Amino acid sequence: MKNKKANFSEWYTEITKEAQLCDLRYNVKGFVVFMPWSVISMKRMYGIYERELERTGHKPAWFPALIPESNFHKESQHVEGFTPQVFWVEKAGDNKLEERLAMRPTSETAIYQMYSLWIQGKSDLPLKIYHPSQVWRYETKATRPFIRSREFYWIEAHDAFATRKEAEEQVRQDMEMCRNVIWEQFGVPFIFFERPQWDKFPGADATYAADTMMPDGRVLQLPSTHLLGQNFAKAFNVAYLNERGEREYCHQTCYGPAISRIYAAVISIHGDDAGLVLPFELAPIQAVVVPIPQKGKEEEVSRKAEEVVKALCESGIRAEGDFSESTPGFKFNFWEMRGVPFRVEVGLREKESGIYTVVRRDNRKKEQVGESELASFILAEARRMLEDMKRKAQQEFEAAFSRADSLEKLSSELENGKLVASPLCTIEKEGEECAKAIKEKTGGDVRGIRFDKREKAHGACIACGKKAQAVVYIARQY
Repeated sequence: MKNKKANFSEWYTEITKEAQLCDLRYNVKGFVVFMPWSVISMKRMYGIYERELERTGHKPAWFPALIPESNFHKESQHVEGFTPQVFWVEKAGDNKLEERLAMRPTSETAIYQMYSLWIQGKSDLPLKIYHPSQVWRYETKATRPFIRSREFYWIEAHDAFATRKEAEEQVRQDMEMCRNVIWEQFGVPFIFFERPQWDKFPGADATYAADTMMPDGRVLQLPSTHLLGQNFAKAFNVAYLNERGEREYCHQTCYGPAISRIYAAVISIHGDDAGLVLPFELAPIQAVVVPIPQKGKEEEVSRKAEEVVKALCESGIRAEGDFSESTPGFKFNFWEMRGVPFRVEVGLREKESGIYTVVRRDNRKKEQVGESELASFILAEARRMLEDMKRKAQQEFEAAFSRADSLEKLSSELENGKLVASPLCTIEKEGEECAKAIKEKTGGDVRGIRFDKREKAHGACIACGKKAQAVVYIARQY
């Protein structure tokens, strides 16, 4: 494998190919075939996220992939923001459609016309529905599997409330869901930023997005949550009858964990020069059993390896044996490259002694474990492994933070792959020209202000020299 730190781009290209995560040879530009090894992990990610959504009161629904063009025009900012990215369906067979249909780039305009029918009285609120789906966007930037493509896999949650306070509380709950899942279970560190007004979701009052740092010093956006206010409610007549018998518009939020993009962060942040390092819960195979044959005793060793596989599976561990003709060394390297968390070595000595060598993928630590304790050891060690992976990822994340009070210093820090705190005049619309100047001169994008702590600005705006009103974070992005 390539050196991940020295050349992350080549490492990423190599691992997605060698670990058989995807195939880029599909003959539509920007579209990728996701292969079993990645899909098994992403299905598990879906399951974990959906359980968290249901725990917080969300119910599942499936909405159509096609959206009438007229739906987009009901909310002016939304249509302006998304129309350039839309794939349009204009014919059905040989018949030209009366109205163009959009392949959904996001689902607000499909879902909210239904909410206007479903919500009548206050007893219908809150309405909290999630929608696991694919979306399609004509991305003009360079595509990269899992990180950015023209078809990606995510979950959308769309919530409607009687009051703005409830909607604001939902935004905070969305952030907590991110922490419970992406950090606690996947081990990916991030910070939630309030996006500047010029970079918010089209049609929202405010956007909050979780950013992580990739090994090449570029920031990757993970889930975002949007306080929509009453903008879409007014456009789609999503209203309820209040206690006075008056129609009142709902307050809405939407939330979008992009599973395929989160997967990109998982493999990039935890991987090493030998390949993938997968969290135990996400790994397609959690333990691989490798027989170490001895001449004349091959069948005997294989039978014992099969017994070990069966015992691990019966204990709830996803285990498989590698009974191929390859050498043990080749097998070790292959399963390390694919990120299997544990390897159990079974040779004649292990068969006779009942003591097995167990190797942990992340730190390659070897332990001698008795046969009856194998499953309990692996399950306990898996918890320690996740905590160690989280600790390492958090240390690398924190090392990426920096500060700059001049464009020259900012440019230098961005070249070094940093996430840089700098003073800016404002994150309101008037600050957009300064953000454009920063982008032009340094290549950095203003990500917004930290949501978890409000930092007091000092000095002058890094771009225009006016009194700074905000401390913003700037990074080069995907």
